[in-house]
Amino acid sequence: MTWQDDRLSKRLTFSPEQTEALYATISEVDAIKNTFRLTDRLAPQTINRLTQSVIVTSTGASNRIEGNRLSDDEVEALYRNMHIRKFKTRDEQEVAGYLEMLELVLTSYADMPVTEALILQLHRDLLKYSDKDQRQRGAYKFGPNRVEAKDQSGNIIGVIFDPTPPHLTKKEMQELIEWNQWAETENFKHPLIRIGNFMFEYLAIHPFQDGNGRTSRLLTNLLLLQHGYMFTALVSHEKLIEARKADYYLALNKAQSSWKTENEDIFPWLLYFLEIVRSQATHALELIERSRIENLLSEKQLALWQWIQKRKEPEFSRKHAVEALGFPQRTIEASIKKLVDLKRLEKIGQGRATRYQRVGK
Repeated sequence: MTWQDDRLSKRLTFSPEQTEALYATISEVDAIKNTFRLTDRLAPQTINRLTQSVIVTSTGASNRIEGNRLSDDEVEALYRNMHIRKFKTRDEQEVAGYLEMLELVLTSYADMPVTEALILQLHRDLLKYSDKDQRQRGAYKFGPNRVEAKDQSGNIIGVIFDPTPPHLTKKEMQELIEWNQWAETENFKHPLIRIGNFMFEYLAIHPFQDGNGRTSRLLTNLLLLQHGYMFTALVSHEKLIEARKADYYLALNKAQSSWKTENEDIFPWLLYFLEIVRSQATHALELIERSRIENLLSEKQLALWQWIQKRKEPEFSRKHAVEALGFPQRTIEASIKKLVDLKRLEKIGQGRATRYQRVGK
């Protein structure tokens, strides 16, 4: 059987209505992704500030989803003092590991192909400060890890989901990774569909005794960055999940209810996943649009913008700009296009009569 006929591929066939819903969301995300490319000239200090904020907020949110009690302020204080390397509580130990791994992902994603070895390493290093996890870190689960429902007294009242048993975990993880490599090579489905599918199967396998949710969110950051969704480093998707935690579990449970059946339906999970990415992209675009335009322009683009701001006449032509600034015509044309893309200029007329005027005050 080929990967095209594997259940991981077959379950990505949707009804016309489902396909429309998924790709409508994808179109919004990709439109922002392309806009982001046009506006990716944020000053290094601005990018650094936003990324540092994401590291803190993502770490706090991802760990709180799993029951950690540290606030963002406490996570930030720990981040500033990572050199201490002595973390007294379990909450601090878990947060310290996530801080380090997320920083690694955000800075080195291009050199981190998704392999079995990488996933095991992420898990191992994620838990390297955690005393209680010495036995299991960096190794697949050795016992059942059913997702169970408990009452207020901690008594088990039911099984929410029964993931892959330990003896099949390595096999299924290897198959998932091989499917992902095939899907990447063949460009099977849209990248966001592939990422959502990969993460669903990973969470269903639940390969580790503990730390599956946190590792899955690190992998999500990694895959989004590797596919060019650079806004991942500016807005925390973990924070968005934390805010919609009930929806997260509801979507996951709905999809998992048909896992490994003849009619797998992962649509609820994929739609939730894509909505989170859309929110992430929208928030990032808002950050860009709120940033000072000077942070988005090159030296010559900025010179053109400052000249436009000083002009008394509302309109100008390319010829006016060339004569005033002394730049080559191609440079002026590219700079004008940048300002049009940023919606700071609007085009008036066509051909030789084309003129431009500033948008707003």
